[in-house]
Amino acid sequence: MEERRKLSAKEKALRINLNPQLYGSFAEIGAGQETAGHFFRSGGASGTVAKTMSAYDMSFSDAIYGETARYVCEDRLHRMLDKEYSLLEKRLPERASRTSFFSFANTIETTNFHKTNQGHGWIGMKFQLRPESEPNECVLHVVMHDNESSWQQRSIGIIGVNLLYACFHYHKEPEEIIRTLLDGIVPGTVEIDMVRFHGPDLKHIDNRLMSLKLVKNGLTKAAMFGPDGTVLQPSEALYKKNAMVLSGRFRPYTKTHEDMLIKASSDFRENLGKSESMVILSELSLNALIDTNGNIDDEDFLHRANVLAALGHTVLVTNFLDYWYLVPYLSKATRNQLVGFALSVRNIERIFDPQQYLNLRGGLLEALSMLFGTNVRAYVYPAIRKKTNELITLDNLRVDQAYKGLLDYLLLNQKLVAIRNHVPEVLHINADDLLGQIQRGETGWEKFLPDKVADLIKSNCLFGYPCSPETLKARNKEF
Repeated sequence: MEERRKLSAKEKALRINLNPQLYGSFAEIGAGQETAGHFFRSGGASGTVAKTMSAYDMSFSDAIYGETARYVCEDRLHRMLDKEYSLLEKRLPERASRTSFFSFANTIETTNFHKTNQGHGWIGMKFQLRPESEPNECVLHVVMHDNESSWQQRSIGIIGVNLLYACFHYHKEPEEIIRTLLDGIVPGTVEIDMVRFHGPDLKHIDNRLMSLKLVKNGLTKAAMFGPDGTVLQPSEALYKKNAMVLSGRFRPYTKTHEDMLIKASSDFRENLGKSESMVILSELSLNALIDTNGNIDDEDFLHRANVLAALGHTVLVTNFLDYWYLVPYLSKATRNQLVGFALSVRNIERIFDPQQYLNLRGGLLEALSMLFGTNVRAYVYPAIRKKTNELITLDNLRVDQAYKGLLDYLLLNQKLVAIRNHVPEVLHINADDLLGQIQRGETGWEKFLPDKVADLIKSNCLFGYPCSPETLKARNKEF
């Protein structure tokens, strides 16, 4: 394993330039020849760079890569990568037996003069790890928070070098790729909210796990993947869509979760027009994933992801401290479409606990202003108070008298909506108790979980379920 001293962009570019096996092309749109420039300035570029180009004019770009609906999008990036890579193979056949070809591309929108847009873009590589082998791909999406276009361009150049270096040096350690993507970047100025690996040498990489690593390592506050495991870029996946959010630990996913989501989604749809689209998001926060030792178990995360995938859910992995930080993010991503939350009444109790806001300057009022904007509604599911076996609903929820007026306001304006047709039998389900039963191989826990979830746990040995040697062998062969 190579030393973990952080190398500068110049050092990384020089190491690549001095590797006689690597040879490729650079195509960059929207932020100049920022990445290619590092390789020219570091020295020895003739050993690495076959070609650099930048087609700024739309007609020239369309003539080279074909027309796309937008110029800063993943489709355009893939067209650039495929076109440039195919030219390497076509024009340099004499090098194929001794060269690992690569094509690097980015398509970037930097902040305009009037600061009316969000700087963002797509960066990717198509690359061989051995001569005459099938190529691999790595694609990522960046969001830039610097105020000046020139600073954003600088960051894009450095990230490009980091990506090139990481793909060639850390392909066997995918989390190290994630950790090094922002080397040399001022913290907080760039966010990477999607990364996707694909190819014959990258089959060991689970892109859902890489979404978790992006959040865990602080490259973004939220990452998404769909039921089929495909990672999604949040602002594209949620664009102009209404979102219903169910947050939880999902360890395991119980009939309580199922009933809460069904009832909340039904009520939510009544507020939408027939033609309006809606996406259901299951949110897994880092807090929900951290175990008693303060660690996140990758396998345990994938067990939860597999269950949610089997149910057809889109998963949102986040590092927001609480709901009131998640809402502004979703409002921005959906372009202020409707956002609904399926919450337990115990969550509402916590929201009205002033001890939650000791580090929030505006206290409870600030949290409520973020949480209950004009486009947000919470659908509140009842709960059982264990000590008294009392049914808690929005009708009998007790909050401090000082905040009673705020609660009444939210109820009157239907920011809080009670779920009344719940299934009483599921209110007593305790996920922690069920988990213990699952891990001990007991029977009876299945009836408290959706049939599909129970079957998946038993057939794939999820959450520590003790499988027979035959089942375990078949499961390992499948995965």
